[in-house]
Amino acid sequence: LLNQPLLTVREALDAEPRTLLDVNQLSDDGTVATTNQAASRDGRLLAYALAESGSDWQTIRVRDVESGADLSDELRWCKFSNIAWLPDGSGFYYSRYPEPGSVPTSRQNSHNRVYLHRIGDPQADDTLVYERPDMPDLHFFAEVSHDGRYLVITASIGTDPRTRIYYRDLASNGDIVPLLDGVDAKYEFVDNDDATFYILTDRDAPLGRLVAIDAADPAPERWRDVIPEGGTPLAAVVAAGDRLVALMLIDAQHRIDLYRRDGTFDRMIDLPGIGAVEALSGEPDDPELFLTFTSFLTPPTPYRYDLADPDARLAPLLAPAIDFDSDVYETRQVFFHSQDGTRVPMFVSHRKGLSLHGDNPTLLYAYGGFNISLMPAFSPTNLAWLERGGVFAQANLRGGEEYGEEWHQAGMLERKQNVFDDFIAAAEWLIGNGYTSREKLAINGRSNGGLLVGACLT
Repeated sequence: LLNQPLLTVREALDAEPRTLLDVNQLSDDGTVATTNQAASRDGRLLAYALAESGSDWQTIRVRDVESGADLSDELRWCKFSNIAWLPDGSGFYYSRYPEPGSVPTSRQNSHNRVYLHRIGDPQADDTLVYERPDMPDLHFFAEVSHDGRYLVITASIGTDPRTRIYYRDLASNGDIVPLLDGVDAKYEFVDNDDATFYILTDRDAPLGRLVAIDAADPAPERWRDVIPEGGTPLAAVVAAGDRLVALMLIDAQHRIDLYRRDGTFDRMIDLPGIGAVEALSGEPDDPELFLTFTSFLTPPTPYRYDLADPDARLAPLLAPAIDFDSDVYETRQVFFHSQDGTRVPMFVSHRKGLSLHGDNPTLLYAYGGFNISLMPAFSPTNLAWLERGGVFAQANLRGGEEYGEEWHQAGMLERKQNVFDDFIAAAEWLIGNGYTSREKLAINGRSNGGLLVGACLT
């Protein structure tokens, strides 16, 4: 069992994979990890970021895909940086912090800047593209629009979900222009048609909507709804082929809806079952859509979908081999009511044909905070628990993002008691419906979930 995953490459979808990057060879204790990677558009070069011993600091290197050899490029003092290639592969944009010693230690994690790195140049020669000395706590995420026309910079502060968006027309190499600078909502660049930007936002839409903004007239009253706010959270949108691929969050599990670029609904993509989409990718000029799907019973599995075929179905690219027969187990979603009557979802996984005699060892897990949705996820540890006759339950408490910002706020600050009440109600439902008993029920949580468990124990 490897400490870190391998990065492999295929010359074609049906070709055998070959290992391109094995970071396990970079340390004896397995504590060097890849935190980000991006291939040039021609697939010739791979830029990848490394972190050591769990640090947030990243070092970006560049590898020749054909030979597997690293080039001389080495970019330091990066944290959470994106890698945005120029269309011709001659370089990429990234963000970095000042070199230690150039600013006081207390400001080492401020003064983030966007740079352009040209392949083969030393980092000292990189071009400074954007900085905000008047707002040193801003962090920048740079990307290049698929048509190669714009550099798009998203700015944020810490974990605040509210963002700003700036852009530069690369054809003119002009000024960095603010598109959305009000710090009043979350804004995420999705794609563009010439000077019309598609932006995913929660402004005036707590559950999310996709809007089209004319860069020449970006006033909010001039925005056009492409995918209006619905009754469930719009988690993400990807432009692929001539479609907009919308990832919907439905009762703490995912659904994929396809829209035409004018906002007309097309169809849904049938997912393999109860689970979550961990990755979703495509290109506006390519009809292929790729995604990774996982569940409580199946490991993350990559799939391909042909957007040009109206009768297409998801096709697995490979099936991870594990020593576990998922066919003899099942996951159900149930709903229970908390103390104040709020309806709360919970996933329950166990062996098929489980007897509800109230004596099954049961592990109840939850989180309930920081706007984080607790999605179905694969865990070998949980599989071992199921194989030994255990029941695994995962409750989606208030405080997360399962039902949008209202659900989040219902479990924070002076309403934190709701989270504890939800967790207690989940335990009572499992006992009351014959899954387990007080003596056979264990509760588990990590980080914010550890606070939850401690509060409920006392």
